Amino acid sequence: MSAGTVLTLHSYKGGTGKTFTATNLAAALASEGKNVCLIDFDLRAPSLDKVFGTDGRKFWINDFLDGRCEAEDILADLSKVVKGKGSLHVALANPSMASIREAVTREKKWEMKALRRLIMFNEHLTQKMAMDYIIIDTNPGLSYSSINAVAAADMVLVVSSWDSSDLSGAQIMVKELYGMLEKHAMVLMNKIPASLLRDEAERKRMTSKLEASFNLPVIDLLPCDCEVIREEMSSILVLKKPNHPLSKSLVKVAHHIGKE
Repeated sequence: MSAGTVLTLHSYKGGTGKTFTATNLAAALASEGKNVCLIDFDLRAPSLDKVFGTDGRKFWINDFLDGRCEAEDILADLSKVVKGKGSLHVALANPSMASIREAVTREKKWEMKALRRLIMFNEHLTQKMAMDYIIIDTNPGLSYSSINAVAAADMVLVVSSWDSSDLSGAQIMVKELYGMLEKHAMVLMNKIPASLLRDEAERKRMTSKLEASFNLPVIDLLPCDCEVIREEMSSILVLKKPNHPLSKSLVKVAHHIGKE
């Protein structure tokens, strides 16, 4: 991935671990010296505030999309969290019920304006703040806002679980949306039963089968981990437990993305 590239994480359904993945990828890249901005673009179900807190915040990404503030007003510098040579900035979505209700009822005209504002924000981050990576965590499915996040990206990482309805829905979503938008995309399979990943030959067979189904590269198969599920919304695993097997897998995913 070249400097200043926008990566959107997308999924067909909720509960795939998309936000957990976005947060840990951002932290892993920043820890290795990259300048990273993580954007919570899931306006209908914001969750990054649970990881990073609100810290008396006055403005949110919602406000910027509405034209009520400037780009600098919504950025929080959390570089001290990663303790690396790089930087980590976060732009959070407003978690209030009033803002969520408002996001659900937005019309197409507003969404078109929001796409222009998101692209403007990305340009500010890359051109004025020299961000190496902009990571957008968007809402699942095919809402206007998630399509905007995909449209504004240089690359998309589709996070899918092993659930059959999620898997088939994600494959249809990729075929119908990403082909139309001509997006460079990859797949990360998450929450795979650990018993299926113990045999390397079986892992390779599964990967090949999934790549054929998605017609996209599958960069990794991550196991389901109950301990991580309990902690994923309150801490950043790659920072809290860097030697955890899942942390090491997520760092490898970050390295893989960096080579694209």
